[in-house]
Amino acid sequence: MPTVRRSSSTSWDTDDALVAVPADRPADPRLIDRFGRVATDLRVSLTDRCSLRCSYCMPPEGLDWLPTDDVLVDDEVVRLIALAVERLGVDEVRFTGGEPLLRRGLEEIVAATNQLRTWRGEAPKTAVTTNGLGLARRARALAAAGLRRVNVSIDTLDPRRFARITHRDRLPDVLAGLRAAESAGLTPIKLNAVLLRGVNDDEAVPLTRFALAHGYELRFIEQMPLDPQGAWSRTGMVTAAEILRRLGAELTLIPADPATRGAAPAETWLVADGGRRGRVGIVASVTRPFCGDCDRARLTADGQVRNCLFAGGETDLRGLLRAGASDEQIAQAWRGDMWAKRPGHGIDDPSFLQPARPMSAIGG
Repeated sequence: MPTVRRSSSTSWDTDDALVAVPADRPADPRLIDRFGRVATDLRVSLTDRCSLRCSYCMPPEGLDWLPTDDVLVDDEVVRLIALAVERLGVDEVRFTGGEPLLRRGLEEIVAATNQLRTWRGEAPKTAVTTNGLGLARRARALAAAGLRRVNVSIDTLDPRRFARITHRDRLPDVLAGLRAAESAGLTPIKLNAVLLRGVNDDEAVPLTRFALAHGYELRFIEQMPLDPQGAWSRTGMVTAAEILRRLGAELTLIPADPATRGAAPAETWLVADGGRRGRVGIVASVTRPFCGDCDRARLTADGQVRNCLFAGGETDLRGLLRAGASDEQIAQAWRGDMWAKRPGHGIDDPSFLQPARPMSAIGG
């Protein structure tokens, strides 16, 4: 199991421009920004590699993966998570990718994270967002390591469509992973689905009925401008309004109490289909942005911290780690990055530029 290393001193000459806290920043140890938002939810990408080739995420041949030496090793990942939890106020850690199940040390990283304590004296809440491949054989070990739950991506229930979207004939493996996660107690299981116009946009209701039948919580996610091909377009995107119209035509929907949403990215509805009841959500990052309540920070697999999914810049924590920086120097750099967070992602702004990194290299 990785150890959590603490550095009380350093031989490294601090770069004041990099780690200095802005003069107008309040004396608050948390990851707070200029607009009063506090990041308590950390998304940790463990790899940029993926076992699928979803058309809205990467080309069929894949991408140029990060060099192995650039990727944080397990000890480095755990040290940065420990800083976030013990010094910076983070109380929820979600492991992402690429595909996090491709990380061999995932169980050890989860176990080490579960040993940490937040300022309330509690273990941080942990989750994994996965495509489900490999979950069937690892769900029990992940649960034993302390993982709380999983989000599984599934865009279609049709094997041929699945192969068309992902370029892999692996739908049975995803379904097996869902069954294994439920058996291991990684609940409530949430499903993530992206609807693509002319491809699977007729599956909003079937996917919802599938989720209701199994007790899963489905989340539809609007397609975002994060594909490396640059093929995203607003006119081609299936919007939240369209999804609601499709669901409302066949199912009973009642908006959930907005007071219960908090900083959650999904707007949720109570849904009924005959005698079955459940919840369905829509993450409408493009048409109904929730930037004003955002509580997330992101750490990439190569140790760059991002204060927004669509951020134009990053702060290099890996360089600080490997140069011998102290925990407090790294924490200051992280606070400084968060302080510079913009009020919103700006997708509607004419000057908006798609991030240089695709989604698989940032982490969801």
